[in-house]
Amino acid sequence: MTDIDRAAPRRRLPVITGILVLIALAILISLGTWQVQRLHWKEGLLADIAARQAAGPVPLADIEAMAASGGDIEYRKVTATGRYINNKERHFFATWRGQTGFYVYTPLELADGHFLFVNRGFVPYENKEPEMRMQGQLTDQQTVTGLARAKLPGKPSSLVPDNDVAKNIFYWKDLDVMAESVGLEKGRVIPFFVDADSTPNPAGLPIGGVTQVDLPNDHLQYAFTWYGLAAVLVVVVAISWFRKSGKQPAQ
Repeated sequence: MTDIDRAAPRRRLPVITGILVLIALAILISLGTWQVQRLHWKEGLLADIAARQAAGPVPLADIEAMAASGGDIEYRKVTATGRYINNKERHFFATWRGQTGFYVYTPLELADGHFLFVNRGFVPYENKEPEMRMQGQLTDQQTVTGLARAKLPGKPSSLVPDNDVAKNIFYWKDLDVMAESVGLEKGRVIPFFVDADSTPNPAGLPIGGVTQVDLPNDHLQYAFTWYGLAAVLVVVVAISWFRKSGKQPAQ
């Protein structure tokens, strides 16, 4: 084998390394740019949610029409009038301000015979049963104002426990099962929830206004991370090149 044949692989190695570095750099920059785009999207979404929460309430029929047409009803303020069917309330396991308990979902019977499941708010664990908070069991006609919440398409995650219907403990908001478990026909149930606002209930329970907008916005941090890794890669490659060429980086 000649000297030229032996030198060829050595010449190809820097070229291959350079190509790999460029590919890695392109990937890192692309990931950083994607996170910036996600940041703008998330900021717009949060601003939209804030605007919906600040807007005046609209009649339930308007939200129904929007949901039927495939519109986004999440966090839109709505008002509805009806009578709570207290003996059909469902309990969703939750924590509120560090305390364990339940959100109370009660069907509101509307004038047209349909039912709207209303998240009336939080009760501590020891107040799960209605007899422990009888003053809050409203019996006459009520007008509730709150935020529309979309029906979940399915169980959010395999890590979420299965609902214990027999004990009336729900770990995820399965509207169809909530309705079925209390004998309500699916066709007579409004296909979304409403989270009641913070209007006080008698004796303070349930505690309304428990809606939490849990949309973490860490995209800026992620963008800095990817761009930072790209910068580190450039520095490492530059130092390596200077060392191999027998030069030192400028001070």
